[in-house]
Amino acid sequence: MSADPHLPSAAFPALRPRRLRRTEAARRLMREHLLAPADLIQPLFVIEGTSRREAIASMPGVERLSIDALLAEAAELLALGVPAVALFPVPDATAKSADAHAAWDPAGLVQRAVRALKATHPGLLVITDVALDPYTLDGQDGLTDATGYVLNDATVEVLVQQALSHAAAGADLVAPS
Repeated sequence: MSADPHLPSAAFPALRPRRLRRTEAARRLMREHLLAPADLIQPLFVIEGTSRREAIASMPGVERLSIDALLAEAAELLALGVPAVALFPVPDATAKSADAHAAWDPAGLVQRAVRALKATHPGLLVITDVALDPYTLDGQDGLTDATGYVLNDATVEVLVQQALSHAAAGADLVAPS
């Protein structure tokens, strides 16, 4: 009786890398991917005020930080080898409007946070979120008309203004979300 050509032979698989992975040192040498703190970007949620840290119930272990608390957090991150942060604003209700004008205000929350971070930690890579939802009355990520229809061209113009204001404040990268 001959062997079925559709079944694998006893020699399958031809390559058995197990012997190269017996020790931790060998596995470390053979691994394809390494994730280190230098590869990470820490998202940070920024709020108005001083000495404020507010827990985010839906994200255990994550807090909203006032700018002064943000600076302390950035110092800890840099000490741990994390080179970058991504800022997400949580502005007060008074900063929300139909035209989202606080999004590109040079004295706005993100712009102040960026300037403070770059002044205190110039080597930190600062990424900002270019989005209008924190600044619009309806939470829409775009400007809307009276019926709720998103006004694309007007929204793009405002997003450009927002990105330019972040860059002028010193952001290293602007990232639309």
